[in-house]
Amino acid sequence: MLFVPGIGHAARLDPEIETFIHKMAEKYHFNPRELRNIFSQVKPDPEVLEAISMPATSMSWDDFSARFINPTRIDEGVKFWDDNAEALARARQQYGIPEEIVVATIGVETRYGRSTGAYRVLDSLTTLAFDYPQRAGFFKQELEQFLLLTREDRIDPLGIKGSYAGAMGLPQFIPSVYRRYAVDFNGDGTLNLWEDPADAIGSIANYYKAYGWQPGQPIAVAVVENGDELAPLLSPDVKPRVPVAELQKMGVTPEQEIPDEILASLFVLGDGDEAQYWLALNNFYVITRYNRSVNYAMAVFELSREIRRAREARTANNRADRNNRGTIM
Repeated sequence: MLFVPGIGHAARLDPEIETFIHKMAEKYHFNPRELRNIFSQVKPDPEVLEAISMPATSMSWDDFSARFINPTRIDEGVKFWDDNAEALARARQQYGIPEEIVVATIGVETRYGRSTGAYRVLDSLTTLAFDYPQRAGFFKQELEQFLLLTREDRIDPLGIKGSYAGAMGLPQFIPSVYRRYAVDFNGDGTLNLWEDPADAIGSIANYYKAYGWQPGQPIAVAVVENGDELAPLLSPDVKPRVPVAELQKMGVTPEQEIPDEILASLFVLGDGDEAQYWLALNNFYVITRYNRSVNYAMAVFELSREIRRAREARTANNRADRNNRGTIM
């Protein structure tokens, strides 16, 4: 509860928030009066609590993939790549992250900037920090980071909108990630993840590199179906731990050749007759550092492949058209 009743029509801040304000003043030299004024304007949002209890990533793979991997999002991804080709190529050269992975990440997160969130970030983070006991500690840290961020960048903390979980801008960075990994990639002296695709592109690439992306290495590989025989080999998470050669000895057959020494973990998408087993390699695990959901990582991976295929097909068609015109002439 943000406010507690006062005398008459007055109200005062919840003691937990007063404690938080005291900590911010003591640790980071914030002005307590200014923070009280800010928090007095915060509006607790029950919709935030409802949304965080039912994240989109909890959908079945079929529903999730239909939502994020479709012709519209693929075509929009090709256009985003075209519009930002220079920044994407520079991010690949500087950080080693393929263009299609960066594009697909923005595509899944915000549909290329079309949907960056309608919740006021301060409302969301305060609600989760003080009314969501399951992860209160985490969101108090993010609230702390958010206030530091807005002070550093001289942004009105009451004016920023984002997701129900406090994620912001095209890449949907939470405040701690923003402060650690966001970069002014176009070098204009201003860091803007809301309106500057170049800054978003460089920041995402910087994030993936920091978490150990291996340039030129595979991401995930489908496995030849072996039914229930593979179920006991499923990993509790997708962190690669077992050499591919060892998994093959246990009956796992990748659909494409992978070096024996590469570490992998086995996971499954879907269930029943629709279940598909996959090997998660290092770069797939890196994508799950952006969002812990396997559905999320797979959507980024599959969307990235479809965007690259569509762009390459268009290039091939354009080349064929030019050749045909040259032959006719």
